[in-house]
Amino acid sequence: PLFGPGSKMVTSAKSSVPTVTDQAAAMQLGQCAKNLATCLAELRTSAQKAHEACGPMEIDSALTAIQTLRSELQDAKMTAVNAQLKPLPGESLEKCAQDLGSTSKSVGSSMAQLLTCAAQGNEHYTGIAARETAQALKTLAQAARGVAASTTDPKGAAAMLDSARDVMEGSALLIHEAKQALISPGDAESQQRLAQVAKAVSHSLNNCVNCLPGQKDVDMALKSIGEASKKLLIETIPPASKSFQEAQSELNQTAAELNQSAGEVVHASRGSSSQLAVASGKFSQDFDEFLDAGIEMAGHTQKKDDQVQVIGNLKNISMASSKLLLAAKSLSVDPAAANAKNLLAAAARAVTDSINQLITLCTQQAPGQKECDNFQYKGMLDNPNEPVSDLSYFDCIESVMENSKVLGESMAGISQNCKTGDVSAFGDCVGSASKALCGLTEAAGQASYLVGVSDPNSQAGHQGLVDPIQFAKANQAIQMACQNLVDPESSPSQVLSAATIVAKHTSALCNACRLASSKTTNPVAKRHFVQSAKEVANSTANLVKTIKALDGDFSEENRNRCRVATAPLIEAVENLTTFASNPEFASVPAKISTEGSAAQEPILQSARSMLDSSTHLLKTARSLVINPKDPPTWSVLAGHSRTVSDSIKSLITAIRDKAPGQRECDSSIDNINKCIRDIEQASLAAVSQNLPSRDDISLEALQEQLTSTVQEIGHLIDPVSTAARGEASQLGHKVTQLAGYFEPLIKASVGVASKLKDHQQQMTFLDQTKTMAESALQMLYAAKEGGGNPKASHTHDAIAEAAQLMKEAVDDIMVTLNEAASEVGMVGGMVESIADKSKSGFVSAEFLFPSIYQMTKSVTCPDELGALASQVTVDYSQLAVQGRLAAHTAEPEEIGFQIKTRVQDLGHGCIFLVQKAGALQITPSDGFTKRELIDCARAVTEKVSLVLSALQAGNKGTQACITAATAVSGIIADLDTTIMFASAGTLNAENEESFADHRENILKTAKALVEDTKMLVSGAASGQEKLAQAAQSSAKTITQLTDVVKLGAASIGSDDPETQVVLINAVKDVAKALGELISATKCAAGKAADDPSMYQLKSAAKVMVTNVTSLLKTVKAVEDEATRGTRALEATIECIKQEMSVFQSRDAPNKTTTPEEFIRMTKGITMATAKAVAAGNSGRQEDIIHTANVSRKAMSDMLTTCKQAAYHPEVSEEVKNRALMFGAECTTAYIDLLEHVLLVLQKPTAEQKQHLAACSKRVAGAVTELIQTAEAMKGSEWVDPEDPTVIAETELLGAAASIEAAAKKLEQLKPRAKPKQADETLNFEEQILEAAKSIAAATSALVKSASAAQRELVAQGKVGSVPANAVDDGQWSQGLISAARMVAAATSNLCEAANASVQGHASEEKLISSAKQVAASTAQLLVACKVKADQDSEAMRRLQIAGNAVKKASDNLVRAAQKAAFEKSDDDNVVVKTKFVGGIAQIIAAQEEMLRKERELEEARKKLAQIRQQQYKFLPSELREDSN
Repeated sequence: PLFGPGSKMVTSAKSSVPTVTDQAAAMQLGQCAKNLATCLAELRTSAQKAHEACGPMEIDSALTAIQTLRSELQDAKMTAVNAQLKPLPGESLEKCAQDLGSTSKSVGSSMAQLLTCAAQGNEHYTGIAARETAQALKTLAQAARGVAASTTDPKGAAAMLDSARDVMEGSALLIHEAKQALISPGDAESQQRLAQVAKAVSHSLNNCVNCLPGQKDVDMALKSIGEASKKLLIETIPPASKSFQEAQSELNQTAAELNQSAGEVVHASRGSSSQLAVASGKFSQDFDEFLDAGIEMAGHTQKKDDQVQVIGNLKNISMASSKLLLAAKSLSVDPAAANAKNLLAAAARAVTDSINQLITLCTQQAPGQKECDNFQYKGMLDNPNEPVSDLSYFDCIESVMENSKVLGESMAGISQNCKTGDVSAFGDCVGSASKALCGLTEAAGQASYLVGVSDPNSQAGHQGLVDPIQFAKANQAIQMACQNLVDPESSPSQVLSAATIVAKHTSALCNACRLASSKTTNPVAKRHFVQSAKEVANSTANLVKTIKALDGDFSEENRNRCRVATAPLIEAVENLTTFASNPEFASVPAKISTEGSAAQEPILQSARSMLDSSTHLLKTARSLVINPKDPPTWSVLAGHSRTVSDSIKSLITAIRDKAPGQRECDSSIDNINKCIRDIEQASLAAVSQNLPSRDDISLEALQEQLTSTVQEIGHLIDPVSTAARGEASQLGHKVTQLAGYFEPLIKASVGVASKLKDHQQQMTFLDQTKTMAESALQMLYAAKEGGGNPKASHTHDAIAEAAQLMKEAVDDIMVTLNEAASEVGMVGGMVESIADKSKSGFVSAEFLFPSIYQMTKSVTCPDELGALASQVTVDYSQLAVQGRLAAHTAEPEEIGFQIKTRVQDLGHGCIFLVQKAGALQITPSDGFTKRELIDCARAVTEKVSLVLSALQAGNKGTQACITAATAVSGIIADLDTTIMFASAGTLNAENEESFADHRENILKTAKALVEDTKMLVSGAASGQEKLAQAAQSSAKTITQLTDVVKLGAASIGSDDPETQVVLINAVKDVAKALGELISATKCAAGKAADDPSMYQLKSAAKVMVTNVTSLLKTVKAVEDEATRGTRALEATIECIKQEMSVFQSRDAPNKTTTPEEFIRMTKGITMATAKAVAAGNSGRQEDIIHTANVSRKAMSDMLTTCKQAAYHPEVSEEVKNRALMFGAECTTAYIDLLEHVLLVLQKPTAEQKQHLAACSKRVAGAVTELIQTAEAMKGSEWVDPEDPTVIAETELLGAAASIEAAAKKLEQLKPRAKPKQADETLNFEEQILEAAKSIAAATSALVKSASAAQRELVAQGKVGSVPANAVDDGQWSQGLISAARMVAAATSNLCEAANASVQGHASEEKLISSAKQVAASTAQLLVACKVKADQDSEAMRRLQIAGNAVKKASDNLVRAAQKAAFEKSDDDNVVVKTKFVGGIAQIIAAQEEMLRKERELEEARKKLAQIRQQQYKFLPSELREDSN
């Protein structure tokens, strides 16, 4: 009980802070609110932990408490016997009686909850319910003692204490049985005992309430009415003893008296118990007299049918009278009960209406002479503190307008019929006037209630979880209908109408239960509502069956069956009504202020005046219709008529003028306009640097004030918007609240700006505040226009737009505030934000990790902490929103509770972390704070991990779906590999086995997969647990199925690869469909049945079943050589159709491709088409199978690349649509072709075969269109990827790129350091590098020039972009390509040689040879271009220059290298040995070396010649001639 009021207090305190003018008090209040919020959060956590630890002990403590109460009551009884029992201070009979009455309901509902929890085996909530029952019983015992002490009747006191003690004994037994039921949940015997004990307690409670003074008298009156009503059950009505006139007059007289008594009962129920006793006694006496007069009147009726009708009406009056007394009794017991007064008024109206019906029936000779009109309507205007109906204010205005029109017409009719004496028409007009008056009074009563509630000083009530009135009304209606059903006198039409009433009300109850179950957070109540709805629905269904049987045959046996079937329904509805009356679910009534009451007065005054004058008018008209020739009476009638019309006019004016919220909107608009003027003045002062600084308060306090004010304004945006769109009664409250925050906002904002040094920051604050005030002004204008009228839909867009603008303004100013605050280490706003989110409840928490990690690193540079704390706040806000949704949808509920508590724990951790970050910013060198920050960060990281684990536990099914989908995609990739092996003819069985060995296994596994599919589909609608099982099972089964199919395919043998491929393709289709199904199941999990994702799931399931069926057919056809080709073709057609549906879906592909790739894929279709036509003509099964496999691959590849190319970002929307259209057209045409091939196989006529050519032409046409679309994708740059000249250009550009790369490599080289080397050598190596670099640059330019030259050739037409003479031009291109390749290769060699030479690993000779090779290949390239090019063209000139540059660079390099080699040879001094033998040996060695070198030179020359001869054979003709 502490948390609810505590939280409300915190909220109220926070929202009050900005409006407190005394700075010290405001700061103190704000701080206290924060402290209280923190303490409540800690207390809640501790209470939860304590409850987990001591849960089972609650039941025992409740039991002990009840036993103590029992012994206290026993003691009180002893004291009472000795006449020593005295009331305690403040106790009076009336107060204690009311306490006892209201508490009896609480006891009843908490016991109902206790029963439910125990039956469900929920220990946690059983403990709570037991505790609540014990608390309610304590109040009951005190009230019972108080009543006994205050009453003057000793017998009554003893009876009260005895009955209260019985309640205690029964309750103790009930809690004991509940405890036993928890030990063995689901045990039928213990459940039965529990139900019996509960009934006994309920009976004791009723006895206890009946001991209250006044209640006995009402019970006696009820009993008396019941006894009197038995007169109506006699079979034959006694003959009349009085004349018809006497009987009629007596009936009218007694009817008027009974109606008068009903009014007195209504009045007395609001007074003392003695008044109610007198009123109910008189009512039962008047009822007895009225009943006798009614039976006397029935004796005068001639026809049996009329007699049955009169008796039926009397029964209705009897039932309505009983209900009136019951309603009066319950109101006197508990005057504060929700809507009890309205129920009483409704019961009184029902008595009046039923009396009127009887009078109308019995006085058809003198219609219009009703005695009971309008008596009860005034009651609606006596108590305008409760809603009369569920009409909105604007519905009230409409109702008043319509009914005033009807009343006006009826008045005119009454006057007219009085003149003409048309009595029956007069009666009709009186009836319609009466109805209109009732409508007017209802609308006036409801409008006055709404006006009173909408006053800002009033406290609005709020809607409960269920509407007890609806449940009570339904309960009454169902009981009445059931009585009519089992009444032996009821006719077939009455039975059917009773059945309709039962069906209507039970359906409404079930819907109310469904809504209540979805709204409540209490899991026990949630289940109880669902269970109750099921019980009511089942018992209704059983009753309807017996009613149908009764309708067919009105036998006694069928009536008895019907009677038996009504009992469970009545019991189920009563139990539900008791449970629904729990105060936890009740609405809170409004409290109307004195200002609100004053505002109601004009409406109520007009309505009362209208009722009084119309009552007088009707009485006057009654006398006139009997005696129309009485002039004074006519003038009286005219006077009343005038008063009625005047009062209606004033009523309409009053309702229009008092429209809720309009006055408040006007004053709020004035208030905000004044605030805007103030902020403009401050802005002007700031611009001229004259804004006076506020010295009475610190910047930090001002920033905190501003933050809290902005937050409060932010919280009010949605409530104002909702009220403006459809809750007129709330509009005044909300706009007044909103406008009230703007004065403190302006003060705080100007104060903050005055304290800031930076002029730019000053202006930002003031501008953003002004924007916010202006957006609020726009919001108020829109709200005033909307006025809370749900039908004024033309204003709703403007309201939504204004709300959005205002939210943006709030966000902007909050960002500025947080930035300013985090710079100086103020983290109050962030802490508030996190606390707010963690309190509101709250999907992935991982995004918090980076910010936390950065925080711990920033210990060394605290400047960054402000921004990081801000980031943690934003991240936690997102997590809280997602967490709330996750907790709401998680299954089972325990997981949801776990997610919620862990996210809240994480919120507390984040608060500490942010606070420590703020503290460290203020004192950056404090080592203790640094350590605390690191500890907090570690704690938050641990809590994030806990949240993640809870989230994963909550979506076990979704996780399993993701895992299964991954497994399936792996299986599909594996099957693709198997298809490659099979196509290559290498898929063989390991043992000697036949396909028949595997067939049964495949069929069995496929059927198991179908069962898994069903489980998957149902798993999406059930829970995460079932979904997880279904996903795991389906992944396991598909793995087994692919394994057995692969074994089966291998057993077919590699000599029939096409059949192997058909079989593997069939299982691949199944795997693909399963992947789609799992994905659809994941999306549909937990969604409503009408959600679009559910339709996708159903279609995915259909595809799955189709593909499994297809696999089964394929397996059966594999061994049948006559049909397997046909089967393969059917499977291919189905597969292409499925690929087509994926192609036509709006989902973008996961990657894009080039138009060239797309073109390449379309070529496969041409080949497949040719094979399809050939297979159709040959009719051979092998050809058909081959066609099926080729077609499947070709179409699949084309559709995939077509979509990928179409979705390329550079492709225009028009071209994309064309590509998709022709892709679909091509597929449709190809499917037609394959279907025609199937037709030809079944009926191979010449005519059919000729038609194949037409089908293939259609495919060819579509392919041509596709190719043209692909060309359009490239635009003007389109080239044919197979064109030789294009290949040439590509090679040239490739060569240029490789040369540039080589040049870059050379640039990076540096000559190796030789410490004791002469300068000349250094010079040589740098020369080599320079020369090599210039060659590389020159060859790069050369190749680029060659590329340009070739483009020029194409442009001039000397070489066609699609060559006329393909061989000739192709050969030219080949020459150009080989030359470009040679240039690139030679340059690469040159660079390597230069590199090696510089590093001392190679000789200068190798360098010279590489350079000569570059020169030679350059020459060949020039020749290749010269052959066709125009000698005077610009490109040719550039080419020539580039070629010369390469040659020159090469020559330079050769010269440098030769010179180096020469100089090196000069420097090589030979050391001659001086000894003779040594000298001879030296000469011989030199000669030997010389001869060896000569031989090597000869061999190298021969080798070079051979290489040149070989190369010459492959050179194009142009190059050969030129080189000669």
